[in-house]
Amino acid sequence: MRTAELTTYPARAAAPFPKQGSRLLIYVVYDRRGDVEDYVPYALTDLRRFCDRILVVSNGPLTVNGRRRLEEVADEVVERENSGFDIWGYKHGIDHVGEDIARFDEVILANDTWFGPVRPFDPVFERMDRQELHFWGMTDHLRVEPNPFTRRDYLAYHLQSYWLVARKELVASREWIDYWASLPEMHGYEDAVVKHEAVFTELFTSHGFIGEVAFPTITDKIENHAVLYAEHLLDAGCPTLKRRPFFQSPPYLDRLAVVGKWTLDAAARYGYPMTILMQDLARNVGPRVLNADAALLDVVSESDQRYDKMKPLRTLAVAHIYYPELATQMLEALDRLPDAYDLIITTADVNRAELIREALAGRARRGKVDVRVVESNDGRDQSAFLVGCRDDILSGEYELIVKIHSKKTLQDEFNPGRLFARQQFDNLLPSAEYAANVIALFQREPGLGLAYPPMVHIGYGTMGHAWWGNRPRFADIAMKLGVRVPIDKLSPLAPFGSMYFARPEALRLLFEAGWDYRDFGGEESYKDGGLAHVLERMPSYAAGELGYHTRTIATPGYLARSYTALEYNLDQITSTMPDTTMEQIERMQDAGEFGAGRLEDFARMYARMNRPSLEPAISRVFIRVAAWRRRISHLRPSSIGRRLMAKKSTNRSKI
Repeated sequence: MRTAELTTYPARAAAPFPKQGSRLLIYVVYDRRGDVEDYVPYALTDLRRFCDRILVVSNGPLTVNGRRRLEEVADEVVERENSGFDIWGYKHGIDHVGEDIARFDEVILANDTWFGPVRPFDPVFERMDRQELHFWGMTDHLRVEPNPFTRRDYLAYHLQSYWLVARKELVASREWIDYWASLPEMHGYEDAVVKHEAVFTELFTSHGFIGEVAFPTITDKIENHAVLYAEHLLDAGCPTLKRRPFFQSPPYLDRLAVVGKWTLDAAARYGYPMTILMQDLARNVGPRVLNADAALLDVVSESDQRYDKMKPLRTLAVAHIYYPELATQMLEALDRLPDAYDLIITTADVNRAELIREALAGRARRGKVDVRVVESNDGRDQSAFLVGCRDDILSGEYELIVKIHSKKTLQDEFNPGRLFARQQFDNLLPSAEYAANVIALFQREPGLGLAYPPMVHIGYGTMGHAWWGNRPRFADIAMKLGVRVPIDKLSPLAPFGSMYFARPEALRLLFEAGWDYRDFGGEESYKDGGLAHVLERMPSYAAGELGYHTRTIATPGYLARSYTALEYNLDQITSTMPDTTMEQIERMQDAGEFGAGRLEDFARMYARMNRPSLEPAISRVFIRVAAWRRRISHLRPSSIGRRLMAKKSTNRSKI
């Protein structure tokens, strides 16, 4: 709405919040599972100190457990259909309270898009209570011209709608009543901003109501400061931390130099319980997006010892050894673990088992050792682990699993295969000091589910393609397992090579699925689209569903090799494209598949980027061209020759 279209009225009298005044909190939640993440009761429990009544409005149905958890911290919980975003949730709450709203001196409209309190609410309420005003917000957004959503007019300066507080004089006004009675329908995020968030502040201030912001925009840059300057807002005392910086597109944050790790460090520094923060993110953000936004790659030190010897974790090492000649090397790697561990070795047949036992002979044992011959080698280390070790993993006896296997990668060229194996072992168990520090991560972070090396890329075309043909079946199996963690689009966050540290509980969904060796269906199963390759990509997503996050781990030496290669390759790839990395990515994604670089491929790319309506017509043209080429190719040379001779004869007669 343009300022020119609004009639501006004189400022109205306002008063501070009265001593012993009463507050109503209308808090809107949405959870696609119908659950309630731990950060929600944490916030509501603290807000109870300031609110006389808490009404929770759920956009969508709740599970029995979800409703119970909300009822423990709220006075009333109501469910509605999931429509109109949080804005229509607010309206539903206001309508539900009805005339009883008049007995409150202040009404807080808040939603579940933030973590808090990271800093205390007390000084914020104390400061805002003293001010003579009619409404206030936690953060604001500067005016933008033209409006980025409509590309015309402007987006008005506004208080952000995740936290708005209205005092009695405003709530009792005809303007307030009319506003909510005539609230337009909202079908998308853009509607929520354009039809409410960017309207509310300008509209009510034009009517003479006085509004203020608790934490004004930090710079004069026209950006979403609650998202992009979250660390600075926390330092300024803001109690709310928006969740968006941790699921925003990583290239977007990269372009604006937003480092999520710094924000996480600030939240931890101010005492916010990071376990519940990471639990929510693990369940609701694609693991690869989260790994980038929160910088969950640990460069593990070999010198700075963090391991607590007084709190060892009961550890089970599981090694699938198909190549007995690698057994000694693998056993030496496992012996770098800092404390006692039980060991299960699975292998394909009795002959291999005997060779493995010979390798074990004379070695000092750190715990129980069990060499098992699997019923079938179909699915290789995947089936041996998920079927052959199911009872051990689910027994509750262990707190940590270390999974490795003998890796030769014979299907690849020698150098890439050798590098892949080294990349796994060198980033898992290169030294006793390194292994201890990896386990120290699990000691410090109860919500850490898995730790494994980054995606291999030197010698392999994994970047942008690491799903290969596995994503469709992955989605089907994830649904059957009840895994609703968002599935990353281009490449999964996965332990390629299938070696990792993990908490048994984080893997529970994979083991409770009850796989059988027959499910792995012969050697074909270990090809793309086969069960073994699909399940290789599943651990972080299954762990995320249970609230466990993943860290990737690497040595400084590996990172030196990996980063320099990535930097050079990215420099080459983007050299022919202008602008920032984010804009380059958007441009390439708009262009779509490059194909083989033929005329029809570039014609389709041009249409996709500039004239999308033409793409179907262009496709039809090249389908006809391809059909014509096939017909021509089927003609026999003798037939073509006869036609040419006939044509020449006709031409001569005309002469």
